[in-house]
Order: sequence, then structure tokens, then C-alpha cells
Amino acid sequence: MSIFLRKIDSTVAAPVYTFSENAAAQIHVATRQQSTMLAMSLILASAGENMLRLSMARLSQLCLVIAAAVAFVANPALAAPKSIYDFTLKSIDGQPTPLSGYHGKVVLLVNVASRCGFTPQYTALESVYEKYKSRGLVIVGIPANNFGGQEPGSNEEIKTFCTKKYNVSFPMMSKVSVKGEDMTPLYKFLTTKDTDPKFSGEIGWNFTKFLFDRHGEPVARFDSAITPDSAEVTAAIESALGH
Repeated sequence: MSIFLRKIDSTVAAPVYTFSENAAAQIHVATRQQSTMLAMSLILASAGENMLRLSMARLSQLCLVIAAAVAFVANPALAAPKSIYDFTLKSIDGQPTPLSGYHGKVVLLVNVASRCGFTPQYTALESVYEKYKSRGLVIVGIPANNFGGQEPGSNEEIKTFCTKKYNVSFPMMSKVSVKGEDMTPLYKFLTTKDTDPKFSGEIGWNFTKFLFDRHGEPVARFDSAITPDSAEVTAAIESALGH
């Protein structure tokens, strides 16, 4: 069994221990199986003969570390995300916006940009939103500057542009990255095969659209060129909304 604990500083009177990534993974599995005792025994077993040399004071400290680690990995809020409801974005005004607030709604997520050839799709997005919002549709615009530098402005500038030029009334989020090393966690979730096997794959350009049903399950993905008011998109929205 690999060593789970690493002594950070052996020069101090009471050494401090931390957990390796391997430890966290195995403890996580144990706690997910509802076995706190298993998680603790994994740690204690890994310490091996070093445990025999610990004073009672140091052993008490170690037990506190173990308890804290078990509580940390057992916290459901810290578990791997299962749906879009596990993510929180910032609104265009900088306010935390948990996507769980849209539970029970049909959600269309769109990465948008102000200087793109597809920017006029804002008109269709607003039209579709007005048509279906009373039935439970929410469109969420997510500005990103990943493609051709076509969203260079500040959040305030983006908001002004959308509202004045296109009368956008659907929720707009703060600018994020939807591709690359600095990709926001939501889009990593959406584009990774392990977490979204049906509709994964890199975002190709601005105005890529993801549609989710009332339970947060992905039901469709549409490329940039497919307009929000196309027969293909509206049929998928109608199906997700139900009767």
C-alpha cells in the first residue's frame, strides 16, 4: 500500500502531515461507500511503522487530520459534478448564479460574442426566449473571447451592447473561457467525454448551443451555424418542454 502521509517539515517539534493525491482518491472511494472506518484504516495502515514512533500528542494530531480529511471528502457538495446544476457562474453584473436555480426549466446554454459573424443570432435567441419562456425555457448567454478575439469588451460593455442593440432580456453571465487551459469548469464538464458522452467535444466557435431538459440532462447540441429559430432547434425545445 502506498504511503498516504507525507511529513512536510521534520524540523518542527510536532510534524505536520498532509495527504497525497492517491490518499485522497482512496479515502474518497471509502467515504462514497459509506465507510468512514475503512477510510481511517486505510490511512492508519499506510503509515506503517511510523505510527509506532508517534507520541500520544502527535497521534492525537494525526487523528484530527484524519477526521478532517474524512469530513472533507464525504461532503456531498465537494463530489464530482453530475449535471449543470452543480455549477455556479457569475451573472453579467458579477452576482453568483447557481445553475441549480434553473431546475425544472429547459435550459439553452450559448457561448456568445459581440463581434462575430453569428452575433445577429442574438435576435433569434431573444425571439425564441420570448416565445417559450412562459412554458419554462431559459436561455443563458455566456460570453467568451476564445475565437478570433471577438468578445474583447468588459462585462459592462457586453451588457450594454446586448441590451441596446438586441434588446436581450434573457440571463447573461460574466465572460469566461470555453476552451483551452483556462476553460471554465462548466465547459470542461460539457466537452469531456467522461462527463458528457453524448455531446462532448471541443467548442468549435461562438454560438454553440447546448440544450438541457427539466432535470438538467443534455438532450441536444447545435453548432454555430444552426440558428436558434431553426426548425431543428425549435423542435428540440418543444420536445424538451413537453405539453
